Amino acid sequence: MVSKQVNGSNGDAADLRRADSLAREIFSDVANKWAFLIVEALGDGTLRFSEVRDAVDGISHKMLTQNLRMLERNGLVDRRVHPTVPPRVDYSLTAPGRALRATVAGMCGWTEQYLGQIEAARRRFDE
Repeated sequence: MVSKQVNGSNGDAADLRRADSLAREIFSDVANKWAFLIVEALGDGTLRFSEVRDAVDGISHKMLTQNLRMLERNGLVDRRVHPTVPPRVDYSLTAPGRALRATVAGMCGWTEQYLGQIEAARRRFDE
């Protein structure tokens, strides 16, 4: 992912309606299924890479690596490397990551609450 230069005030940088806003870039980074599922998995504490992979069913090694790096770059995940042989790497949510988890939990709750209605709407649409 390439960082964009943002011109103007912080208001411009936070304006999701602007194509050049930093907020839109951040939103694009974190608003994907893998990022949401990783944040949800890390919400219960510190996990090793393999534990995150096991908690996020269906994610490939490559996608997990890319998303963990993106979340770390955006300050949402803390990566700790322990000086052991072999090296041990732990991942946990930062304060902003824990705040994002509250939003992710809301999305999960919304999905559970309306799943039946969404399934019914899809069946009607597809008929």
